[in-house]
Formats: sequence, C-alpha cells, structure tokens
Amino acid sequence: MTITAGNFESEVLQSNIPVLLDFWAEWCGPCRMLAPIVEQIAEEYSGRLKCAKINVDEERELADQHRIVSIPTLVLYRNGTIVQQQMGAIPKHEIEKLIKLAIDA
Repeated sequence: MTITAGNFESEVLQSNIPVLLDFWAEWCGPCRMLAPIVEQIAEEYSGRLKCAKINVDEERELADQHRIVSIPTLVLYRNGTIVQQQMGAIPKHEIEKLIKLAIDA
C-alpha cells in the first residue's frame, strides 16, 4: 500500500490495527534491501498489522511532518499515535521486535 497526503488520515491515523510506515526513495539502496523484508512482514502479520510505503521524494510534506532525515526509516503507528521509529535497514527480527510491542499492547 502506498500512503499519500490524501489517504494518510484514513489509512494511518484512523486505522483500527497498527500501521508500519516505510519511508523510502527509489534511488536509496538500503531502502531496496529493506523492501522485501517489509513485504514479508506484511504477509505474515496480515490482519494484525498494515504495512505501507511513503516515497519521500513524492510526499515531501509527510516526510517533513515525521522529521525524516535519513532513509529508510520505519515508523509504527498505533491508534493514530507514533509508538516506535527506527532509521536504517535493520534485520527482520529487529523489525518484529518493534511491531510486537504495538500488536501485543
């Protein structure tokens, strides 16, 4: 799923399940390395977690609102509030640690 300024409120802030946002850009090598991991997590946590991407080049306003200074950056929302944020291409088990806090809460 792709998040834009137009659907951010309905898909993220009003979501009834936690949302993992992947801030990325096409030119970013680490972002491309992280993408398949996020896709795998989206499949494994289907129904319990929503995974979405925000292209920082196309959605500059959303990137600025989240103070994104380095990509990739993962931001985890729960009940319309940021609960976790992590910069860099981190391994799957580290991402799962982040999301389990939000899902199990």
